Amino acid sequence: MQLWTGLGNPGPQYAMHRHNIGFMAIDAIAEVHDFAAPKRGFQGWVQEGRIGTQKVLLLKPGTYMNESGRSVGEAMRFYKLTPADVTVFHDELDLAPFKLKVKVGGGHAGHNGLRSTDAHIGPDFRRIRLGIGHPGHKDRVTPYVLGNFAKAELDDLTDLLGAVAAEAPWLAAGDDVRFMNEVARRMG
Repeated sequence: MQLWTGLGNPGPQYAMHRHNIGFMAIDAIAEVHDFAAPKRGFQGWVQEGRIGTQKVLLLKPGTYMNESGRSVGEAMRFYKLTPADVTVFHDELDLAPFKLKVKVGGGHAGHNGLRSTDAHIGPDFRRIRLGIGHPGHKDRVTPYVLGNFAKAELDDLTDLLGAVAAEAPWLAAGDDVRFMNEVARRMG
């Protein structure tokens, strides 16, 4: 089994925030791959399903971003998984908007959801870095990530989430490079 977690903040007021693109990716994957309805579990919401031949548990922590690792760690321990079985989808300031990179391990670059996950399971999990761009100055980061995507960005956001969901079988199979290439191809 693999554990795929989207980072975000629960509640409708946060739904379209840039910081919630991880939640959006999980929702798109669940919809495209016909996962079971979400249930409460592991201090969040979980959905079970299959992508290709792989059993995948989708998790959206309900702990708010700064405590995401509590939820991830609880699910990982329950299923006796290792950090290598965990994939985290998150917003990335240091990537151009709607670009994507896959990386295993590394630091948290000030991202509180990654910092919490590192603290609870260690750094050796796979990260799906979903680019949101940078507002230009560090003083503008918080209002930027906690702001909604602009109307002009919604088509690109929809395209990225659709591409992530459509190409998820490559991720499930462990072919990170093919996943990145196929998403990039779809994004044109």
